[in-house]
Amino acid sequence: MHHILLLGGTTEASALARLLGAQGISATLSYAGRTENPRPQPVPCRIGGFGGVEGLVAYLREHRVTHLVDATHPFAARMSAHAAAAARIAGVPFVALTRPAWRMEQGDNWTGVAGIEEAVAALAGPPRRVLLALGRMHVDAFAAQPQHHYLLRFVDAPDAPPLLPDHHLVVDRGPFSVAGDRALLCDHAIDLVVSKNAGGTGAQAKLIAARELGLPVLMIERPAMPDRRELFRPEEVLDWIAHTPATERGV
Repeated sequence: MHHILLLGGTTEASALARLLGAQGISATLSYAGRTENPRPQPVPCRIGGFGGVEGLVAYLREHRVTHLVDATHPFAARMSAHAAAAARIAGVPFVALTRPAWRMEQGDNWTGVAGIEEAVAALAGPPRRVLLALGRMHVDAFAAQPQHHYLLRFVDAPDAPPLLPDHHLVVDRGPFSVAGDRALLCDHAIDLVVSKNAGGTGAQAKLIAARELGLPVLMIERPAMPDRRELFRPEEVLDWIAHTPATERGV
C-alpha cells in the first residue's frame, strides 16, 4: 500500500496531486504555508513546516510514508536539503519533481547574480524603473536601494505594505501571457527586470516580453541542491512510484 508525501506549493506539485488522486493513490500534499489561499486539491493537505530533518523523519515514520517527492520551488534550498537528508535517514525512496532552469536565448540580455544580496548590490546607481519579479519574501531587501521605482506583482495582497518607499503593487496569479507582461512592462515604463531563475512556463512570459522589448534582466541563479534524482514531468514520478518498491522498515 503506497502513501506518498508530496512537498508542494508549485504548479508541478498540483499536477502530480491530480494524477495521484485520479489513480486513487494515497497521498498527502504539504505546503510551506506562504500562499494564503492555496487552490483546492484532490488529495489531503497539510500546511506548515516539520521541525527540521528530525521532525520530517518522525513524520515519515509515523505516517508510514512509502515515497517522498520534493516538488517545492527551485529556490527552496533548505527544505530540499532537509527532504533529502530525512529520506536517507528514514530509508524512504526519494525523488525531486522540478523544472529545468531557464537558459539565455538569442536576443536576451541577462546578467547573472548568485543571490538576493548580490542582486540588491547590482542595483547601485541612478534611479531606474524596476520590475521585481520575486514574490514577496525578499522584496524588502531592496529598500537598501531606495532610489528606484519598483513594480511588484504578488499572488496575495500583503498584510503590511512593502518597505520600498517608491513602489506600485499588482496582485495577480499566473500563469501570465507574453502579451500581458509586455503591456505591463510598457505601461509602467520598466527599464530593468529582476527575476529568479525559477524555470517552467508559468512565469517565463516576463522574460520573453523583456527580450522582445530589448530590456535587460538581472537573473538570480538557483541555489545548490543536494545530490538527488530529478524528474521533470509528473507522469515520470507516477512511473517512478510504480517501479520503486518501498523500503521495508520496522515502524
